[in-house]
Amino acid sequence: MKHYEWSGSRILRKETGLRKLTYFIACSIDGFIGDPSGDAQMMVEMVDEEFFDFLRTEYPETLPTHGRRATGTDHLANQKFDTIIQGRASYDIALELGVTSPYAHMREYVASRSLEESPDPHVEIISDDLVGKVRELKAEDGDLGIYLCGGSRLAGELVDEIDELIVKTYPIVLGSGMPMFGSGFAVGEFTLGEVRTFKNGAVVRTYSRKR
Repeated sequence: MKHYEWSGSRILRKETGLRKLTYFIACSIDGFIGDPSGDAQMMVEMVDEEFFDFLRTEYPETLPTHGRRATGTDHLANQKFDTIIQGRASYDIALELGVTSPYAHMREYVASRSLEESPDPHVEIISDDLVGKVRELKAEDGDLGIYLCGGSRLAGELVDEIDELIVKTYPIVLGSGMPMFGSGFAVGEFTLGEVRTFKNGAVVRTYSRKR
């Protein structure tokens, strides 16, 4: 089943004058993006050939650079995003692999109050006024948007700045774990756009914020 509603960055920019901040995230049926520590390996294991082809074709820039090189997709042009923002915990996953620039094909920002110095000249640390920096990036000229990679706490801090949600839901239940948003209670309304289903049971939904 597919429902289509165009909400591309060019249309949004024409209406608002701003680039989109998109939270592109994988989660379980019950809304967790990983186990209590944030480990989401159980979701990575569900990316079959059909789903990988979807990512490679429509969102190739969301694959980390070292993964793109390993799968022969590093030549693919960015389709939706040219900038990425991720939190310290998300960035640490790459650092543990010895990778200091996990998304070298985009402009990289890491939000962290504890990381005093960037381990890579291509990665800029945002240590204060995160919202101000995001608004500055959104106000830049360009047709491509900003990829909010996670994690939970970062998404919670930026929840009011998120223009679009792309939620990849895998057919698993975790029971408990890291929530999609690490923030307090507040109601934010979004409009459902495209819905795509896959043979492995995954569903990808796109939502646009009601402004």
